[in-house]
Amino acid sequence: MFELKKIVSSLLMPLPAMLLLGLFGLLLLWFTRRKGLASFFIGFAFLGIFLVSFQPVATSLLRPLEKAYPPYVPSGQTVEYVMVLGSGHVIDHAMPITSQLSRTSLMRLNEGMRIHRLFPGSKLILSGYGGGTEISQARMMAKVALALGVNKNDILLLETAKDTWEEAFQAASVVGDNKLVIVTSASHMQRAMGEFLKVGLNPTAAPTNFLASNKIEQPWERYRPQAKYLEQTERYWYEKLGRWWQELRTIAGDEDTAVQ
Repeated sequence: MFELKKIVSSLLMPLPAMLLLGLFGLLLLWFTRRKGLASFFIGFAFLGIFLVSFQPVATSLLRPLEKAYPPYVPSGQTVEYVMVLGSGHVIDHAMPITSQLSRTSLMRLNEGMRIHRLFPGSKLILSGYGGGTEISQARMMAKVALALGVNKNDILLLETAKDTWEEAFQAASVVGDNKLVIVTSASHMQRAMGEFLKVGLNPTAAPTNFLASNKIEQPWERYRPQAKYLEQTERYWYEKLGRWWQELRTIAGDEDTAVQ
């Protein structure tokens, strides 16, 4: 089910979806006489690729999602656990270990270590499965954390969690009633908080990896299609699909079964 979910969601991302529509239009153009319909699909695909890569569109979609939780500011409460949610890595010994983490993972880990250092004695929980590699996401983040000065005794690994749902359930058995801060991308925080609340935890949000900014003044940056704005649209749509999946799972009763 996990693999099927990933395959379907990858095909529904904006760029693959638009390319498939454009391809369908080309097939109609080449092999049928329905030139008008073919032109519609090809034109729609080109326009769609332009819009999802256009800053005013992409940022307006993603920014409200990223603003759901403010950046983390320490309060008077002691924090026992800081959990960093995984987000991809590669195993390539030609690269330094910091480059083997995805940009998203590295930013999440940096924020997690910053908060961990604010609370001496706290534990840094790192999560994520191998994703087809021999080293898990959690262990790769741990290697980077150790290289950057985190004490080995302060690191806990959750190496089998494949998605946020599994990360939340595994965290519940480790954290219990202790104070927890979760670190993930700002775009992902709303969905992550929902998963953690459903398993009985009441974490504090520490969003990072903000992508959408409306403070871009240069017109040549703001009004030309760019890959970084396509990424913003993809992040928005990925989270939208994730929320729909959450709702379907709730309807199916999978969460209640997992809690029992």
